Amino acid sequence: MDKTIIISNRLPVQLQIDNGSITAIPSVGGLATGMKSVHSGGDSLWIGWSGLTDEEIPDGLAPEIDKALAKHGSSKVNLTSEEVDGFYYGFSNRTIWPLFHYFLEYSEFELQSWETYKAVNQKFADAILKVAGQNDTIWVHDYQLMLVPQMVREKRPNISIGFFLHIPFPSYEIFRTMPWRKEVLMGLLGSDLIGFHTYDYERHFLSSVRRLLGLEVSFNDIYLEDRVIKVDSFPMGIDYKKFSEAAKKHDENKTGERSELQRRLDMHKESDPEAKFFLSIDRLDYSKGIAKRLNAFEYFLTKYPQYKEKVRLIVLAVPSRSNVPQYQLLKKEIDELVGRINGEFSTVSWTPIWYFYRSMPFENLIDLYTSSDIAWLTPIRDGMNLVAKEYIATRTDKTGVLILSEMAGSANEMNEALLINPNNFEEIADTLYEAINMPVEEQKARNAILQKRLERYNVEKWANDFMTSLKNQKLIDHSYKSRKLSNDILGDIKKEYKKAKKRLMFLDYDGTLAGFHGDPQKANPDEALYGLLDRMSALENTDVYLISGRDKDTFTKWFLPKKYNMIVEHGVWISENGEDFRMLENVKKDWMEKIHPVLESFVDRTPGSFIEEKNYSLAWHYRKTDPDFGQKRATELNTVLTSLIANDDLSILNGNKVIEIKSSNVNKGRAAMRVFSQQEYDFVFAIGDDWTDEFMFQELPESAITVKVGRQKTQASYYIDSIKNVRGLLEHFIE
Repeated sequence: MDKTIIISNRLPVQLQIDNGSITAIPSVGGLATGMKSVHSGGDSLWIGWSGLTDEEIPDGLAPEIDKALAKHGSSKVNLTSEEVDGFYYGFSNRTIWPLFHYFLEYSEFELQSWETYKAVNQKFADAILKVAGQNDTIWVHDYQLMLVPQMVREKRPNISIGFFLHIPFPSYEIFRTMPWRKEVLMGLLGSDLIGFHTYDYERHFLSSVRRLLGLEVSFNDIYLEDRVIKVDSFPMGIDYKKFSEAAKKHDENKTGERSELQRRLDMHKESDPEAKFFLSIDRLDYSKGIAKRLNAFEYFLTKYPQYKEKVRLIVLAVPSRSNVPQYQLLKKEIDELVGRINGEFSTVSWTPIWYFYRSMPFENLIDLYTSSDIAWLTPIRDGMNLVAKEYIATRTDKTGVLILSEMAGSANEMNEALLINPNNFEEIADTLYEAINMPVEEQKARNAILQKRLERYNVEKWANDFMTSLKNQKLIDHSYKSRKLSNDILGDIKKEYKKAKKRLMFLDYDGTLAGFHGDPQKANPDEALYGLLDRMSALENTDVYLISGRDKDTFTKWFLPKKYNMIVEHGVWISENGEDFRMLENVKKDWMEKIHPVLESFVDRTPGSFIEEKNYSLAWHYRKTDPDFGQKRATELNTVLTSLIANDDLSILNGNKVIEIKSSNVNKGRAAMRVFSQQEYDFVFAIGDDWTDEFMFQELPESAITVKVGRQKTQASYYIDSIKNVRGLLEHFIE
């Protein structure tokens, strides 16, 4: 039976060793809860690190651990303490975490940590490959395992792989500072579906893919060789029912059944019914902005002194990565800030800040959520922030105010909260004032909308939506008009080829026989290509033509000594059997003086672009420009040129990162038909990758075998996935 394999750094269970026996206790974290619908029954396996290093596992207990984990549908990856240091505390949390949260000053780029990260990712990939069947579905989670998808893909090319990033993906300007940026992107692109919390993160990722890898991106699809990778946003929810029902049960508890924390909170509420509790809950992490929040609270008390002894800030900082130096310094800074502010503002009966540095059990979290009038959650950068959603879910009477940082991923779907810039103390102080004085009717109106939305899009729906999208991605044929050139179809074409008495073949050059180069003059043919063309030109009863937009001088230098048949500059010139080029069309070039200055102005304003002057056309290349900026300028140039040539007999060709202006009566289709009409051909083949080749696909007879290189909409009958498959296809005809 096909199964789902979930992979994360940590397993959804905690191991306890007591007197030589092993107990596995399910975790209650957001991911573990959300994956219940996916990780259920006997058709699912969760792979991850157990939390115990090899050195910490007592001799002989490893098999017992495996048995305990198996009961929970889990399997462990073994890690040494050295691997944990380099992989988790090193590259994951000293390189990726600070970089992706925009704390560039904390990012360390250590080669040894990167090597360990790669090695551990390979361990996870090997663990997957050991148990994965060809029809299984794999879901990889988070920044610790960004290389795993490609590592698995290399061994299982057709398996279904999804990846979800639970932290922000940074802008291109930040991401490109990482030395191993391309390796990380390629690791992620081993997936069929890549998910992020928000569209902003998705957009940043697509921008980095375009700019660093130069891959074609269409909307949220990435075209990589023979695959299409979908990128989408799936905002993670919470177990809404769990928090809502816990809050209802909490409200029904009689005084004697309440926790010590709740009784203490009640006592302070009763002493001053008008007093307000502010709640701040975060892991102790520099991305959460706890120190800024404390300073902002101090500023609030100074700006609005009437609220002294009327408000109290409850700060719960959950310990995290306490052996990383930045976290140790942060703990020291927060301890000192709390001490100083309390020392400055405290009175005999009032302490402004209650500070807890610990984890709290679920029941105490509910105590804090239900007792706090205002949740103040202002991370400097946060992938999602589920605490904001949990607070709203526990407000059974719909009262309460949520103040949320606009830098948190959850802000995108919680517009009814009071959204603020966590760096703006003036705005924060005024927003706290607004929250304190917000009418109950307004609180209920805002929270009613939020609760309805959070209840509908809960964590289970998040997981199911991702899995549904992943399954659909494998089913989609990305419906092109043309059909993929499969082995069966190729077999039929070869039969037609063998039966034919006279054959004609048109081969485009750039993007078909050869890859693109930033400088077109440097894309010289390699020896293997010369060998292939020599053999094709020698085929009996077969006329082979190179057909290109290239200038005749370049093709003269490259191919004339070989006596190949050639059509260049989109059909202006033709050379057959090694003869000098002659003109196929009578074309003018007086228009070039008018257009050249326009192109020059765009070169001046678009770094990396340049003009290629051909005998009877002008081309503006922008392959070496920033992709987004280049595309913007190309659109602008198209508009300008269209208005300029409205009354002239000129055409604008939009090729692959190039705009070419030429006479309207010149195109590859017209040239190909001229050759076709000279003899009786009973087999015609044409292959190309560009928009300029579409003229050829359209003009040739319906019986012609036309092939597009790449997955784009086309007039061709068939397509092949990438340039690397072209030469292999042509070898079939030589055989």
